[in-house]
Amino acid sequence: MRGVTYSMSVSLDGYIVGPDGAFDWAAPDEDVFRFWIDEIRQVGVHLLGRRLYETMLYWETADEDPSLDEAGQEWTALWKPLPKVVFSSTLSEVRGHARLASGGLTEEIERLRAEPGEGDIAIGGATLAAEAAGLGLIDEYQVMVYPVLVGGGVPYFAREERRVDLELVETRVFGSGVVYLRHRVARQA
Repeated sequence: MRGVTYSMSVSLDGYIVGPDGAFDWAAPDEDVFRFWIDEIRQVGVHLLGRRLYETMLYWETADEDPSLDEAGQEWTALWKPLPKVVFSSTLSEVRGHARLASGGLTEEIERLRAEPGEGDIAIGGATLAAEAAGLGLIDEYQVMVYPVLVGGGVPYFAREERRVDLELVETRVFGSGVVYLRHRVARQA
């Protein structure tokens, strides 16, 4: 069965964007970007909330930019054909290899898990991921922790009074001081 992974960059104090909405501190260096390129190869479908979808729209046409470097071209070549499901109550259409969700989050994930195919079901965006976490749908948390404190903003983790036991599966420290942490949800048998 395909697993659901939640991957985002986060400040050391736990935010994916700062109080001003900025996330320029999370611009990946060459090593971190190369890591994300390798990770996206493991994804079979990506679920996005509206804000993340709109942020990632850049990559739908990035290959038209003559100044795009080799790594950016490689990311674009992987991102563009990747199936995407967008959850939005305000969008009436989406572009690229994306479709609007036709059902609720649980229904969409159950449908995707039942479909033949390889690769994880990646989920991005704090609001959508918080809903998935609250429903117990996330199998792995993948966090790229940046050495910065932003003092507030949108948290990576939903602020719920709910315990989730995790098992550390992988760590990696980059030369820039960024730390990657991958945890699997410890499910009771």
